[in-house]
Amino acid sequence: MPMTQQAAPAVTSPPASGPRERDGRTVRRSLPLRLLARPEVGVFLGAVAVFVFFFVMAPTFRSGSAMATVLYQSSTIGIMALPVALLMIGGEFDLSAGVAVITSALTASMVSYQLTMNVWVGVAVALVLSLAIGAFNGWMMVRTGLPSFLVTLGTFLGLQGINLAVTKLITRNVATDDISDMDGFGQAKAVFSSSFTVGGVQFKVTVLWWLAFAALATWVLLRTRYGNWVFAVGGNKDSARAVGVPVNFTKISLFMLVGFGAWFVGMHQLFAFNTVQSGEGVGQELIYIAAAVIGGCLLTGGYGSAIGPVFGAFMFGMVSQGIVYAGWNPDWFKAFLGVMLLGATLINLWVRQSATRR
Repeated sequence: MPMTQQAAPAVTSPPASGPRERDGRTVRRSLPLRLLARPEVGVFLGAVAVFVFFFVMAPTFRSGSAMATVLYQSSTIGIMALPVALLMIGGEFDLSAGVAVITSALTASMVSYQLTMNVWVGVAVALVLSLAIGAFNGWMMVRTGLPSFLVTLGTFLGLQGINLAVTKLITRNVATDDISDMDGFGQAKAVFSSSFTVGGVQFKVTVLWWLAFAALATWVLLRTRYGNWVFAVGGNKDSARAVGVPVNFTKISLFMLVGFGAWFVGMHQLFAFNTVQSGEGVGQELIYIAAAVIGGCLLTGGYGSAIGPVFGAFMFGMVSQGIVYAGWNPDWFKAFLGVMLLGATLINLWVRQSATRR
């Protein structure tokens, strides 16, 4: 007679006590590693190193007036490096930024002087033109699918020729006329190129504008939907479009931000020197891009911050003035910048690898 067998109930033992293994996604990294993950940490360390170097090597560098000069030099680079950095985070870059600064200044000057109008009219026309140039770059890129390198290279060459040709045609010279005696000049100079004194040391107002723009850009990147869009389109525009991000609008608006930065720096140059040389600005676009790269922004997009380019521009200011204060041959300036750019890039790479290493 067959016998039925009843299965014995399974006996489960409680899990052994002790540390459980967690996969990499749930491991909480230490505070130093979390700090290293920030894109601005590498350039901050580099800026500290450069500051200490020139503080030791150049006694003049330690004075308050020298630091005011360094900050002024840094601010004129940093104001433009901020929108350039945002554009790079969005996956693009602009080679026309340097000559666009001069285009803006030339426009404001010639509209005011040749048409005998209040300088604020020239400032407004220059703003509209600068935004239009940025919009054209962005529209042309998204419309044709051409790389931003080619589009803005064409704009760079076009603006360079237009700046020189139109200035010669209108003023019969390579520079604009002096507008310091025109209506509204004093008010515009107070906004774009005035000075203030702290502790007996005179600083340019561009330093305040630079820090204010940096704070605003940081807030936009980290606290707004638009900031999320910038990172998304720079990381993967197809994935961003699939989840509803307005890719074309974001990219065009980023180019327009570069146009705004070019307008502001152009106005500073005009009201600081009263006149503008039409052949200037060539090569400055590389300085702006280098400051953003040194600040931790990737050429591939999707990574970076607004604080990093602040330190990147500060490094440029320290090097450009520190070489002079140290009594070195200024011909070595570009060589020093090249070494600094390569070194900062390697440091940023090491920082990112250290932060992501399990």
